[in-house]
Amino acid sequence: MKNLILSASASLLAIALSAGAAKADPNGCDSGETVIKFSHVVADSGHPKGDAARLLAKNINEQMEGKACMEVYPNSTLYDDDKVMEAMLLGDVQLAAPSLSKFEAYTKKLRLYDLPFLFSSIEAANAYMASDDAKALLAAVEPEGYKGLGYITSGLKQFSANKPLLMPEDAAGLKFRVQTSDVAVAMIEALKASAQKLAFKEVYGALQTGVVDGQENSWCNIYTQKFFEVQDGITNTNHQILAYGMITSQEFLDSLDDETREQFLTIVDDTLKQANQQVADQEANCRQQIADAGSTIRELSPEQRKAWVDVMKPVWQQFEGDIGADVIATAAGYDKSN
Repeated sequence: MKNLILSASASLLAIALSAGAAKADPNGCDSGETVIKFSHVVADSGHPKGDAARLLAKNINEQMEGKACMEVYPNSTLYDDDKVMEAMLLGDVQLAAPSLSKFEAYTKKLRLYDLPFLFSSIEAANAYMASDDAKALLAAVEPEGYKGLGYITSGLKQFSANKPLLMPEDAAGLKFRVQTSDVAVAMIEALKASAQKLAFKEVYGALQTGVVDGQENSWCNIYTQKFFEVQDGITNTNHQILAYGMITSQEFLDSLDDETREQFLTIVDDTLKQANQQVADQEANCRQQIADAGSTIRELSPEQRKAWVDVMKPVWQQFEGDIGADVIATAAGYDKSN
């Protein structure tokens, strides 16, 4: 019954999103409308970020018809996360949602979200990210010409490898792909493993050819990118939140008249809240799809989970100076398990 409910929920979401698909098409904008290009690196649908982008396109194209129109470019078809921020300042795109690790060049405080075992549930992460404290962290990108609009949450990360992972020592000596995050590197090194920074679009090939032995990602990233096809199995570690920072350029916002800008920002804020509330169900559905495909999903006993926490959580102290002890304490306070 639970699987049927999840499947039905995903189907209803897909139907709702499809209503905005016409204007999300690159050829769907009308003459005279302000074109808003949203470039991202994940699947167009079936992934929290991809679904959030489609939902945002639907809402903008319905509510701002005649004034603005959104085009969505998924799967790195326009830019990958390494190029999109430069493209935004050049005016080639107006919206992006890179992983938060991409903001390290502008602020070290956002390293907060890479800390292992900071949040034990998506709900706790969403509660913090909706707070004024969390939104204030995005202001660090403003001197560079960007404007942070909020967060897209995409689930908690799980570990996979070409061998079973039940205890942290099982990871020793393996090579894991990580995002461009020094916190993630330190976390992998705490496991006595090797961290390899690779672009998202390169991960499947790297796993398939043995360039890396494993990776860490959300259920929907693992499912939509088919990482499970080239791994021994996935261990349900829930060790780290995967989130993205929704940004635009200040130049683009300044180009809008006051009424249009206010409407645009309101739609973005409302859409992010709506999308983030759906992530838990989306992640559960992706996990079930992986299981249905025959991949092995391993659950940790309380003792095994404690062993992972004991090995990885000391990374917090290593980056306390960059993030701020007060910032860490505030975020951790949203999770009652800490």
